[in-house]
Amino acid sequence: MNLDSNQFKKYRKELGFQSQEAAKEFLSAKDVVPAVDLLYLKSLCERLDEMYLQFNKVIHESVRHNKPSDLLKIGIQIPYRAIKADPLLLGKLNNQGRRSEQVLFNWLRGYATTKFLLPAIRHIFELNNKSILSIGQDDFSSLETFKRTPRADLRIKVSGKKVRLEIQAGFQGINDVKQHKWIEAKKVLRNDNEQTICIHCDFYNGQVAFIKLSDITETDPKWITRQQMEGQTVFNIDQNMFLWGLMDKPKLWKKLKHLC
Repeated sequence: MNLDSNQFKKYRKELGFQSQEAAKEFLSAKDVVPAVDLLYLKSLCERLDEMYLQFNKVIHESVRHNKPSDLLKIGIQIPYRAIKADPLLLGKLNNQGRRSEQVLFNWLRGYATTKFLLPAIRHIFELNNKSILSIGQDDFSSLETFKRTPRADLRIKVSGKKVRLEIQAGFQGINDVKQHKWIEAKKVLRNDNEQTICIHCDFYNGQVAFIKLSDITETDPKWITRQQMEGQTVFNIDQNMFLWGLMDKPKLWKKLKHLC
């Protein structure tokens, strides 16, 4: 008897699998989700508190949080407690097969970074609190509404024009913008005539880049395939786009090239 794909399919069907993917998932036990380790989760949250307290000590005093406890409460502790209180929501956080605790840790780092940079954003763009609108779709209130979408985090008004701000952070010295963020920025410019500026905080090196996403062309040589990110296409941020060192007082946007 010849062993071929039909025989293989028959074998898997006898085992109870109607597709190759179902067989692979079962045999690799990828469908077995580990129980959430609440002690590990608590330790990760405590590390986040430590990280952002240190960042706040290092950032220039002109854009420092005067009450760092408020930053930790709003940027880390409230969303952490809300998500931890919903077991179904915690179980959902397992994209790319990563543990729920690590996915939540990474999400909270991004969420806290937006809150952390608000004083700097107000200074750079000469804004008050009422001029910064949160439009991101990250919502930690329930399983149904928790989302991670390419939509930008903030909207501001600069020189009478609405501008969207995409806030992101790097912690290992690898600084990229995912392709779907660029696609969304192009769509927003086309449909709403709004520019999108990515503010990327490289916490590993203590520097911040400003990138006009909608100005990036499809043929830009800085588009690369990042193997560490499941082979995703990303825009590698050029060092020349890093225009602010966290320990220095940030310049006003009018003096930042790439933005005007």
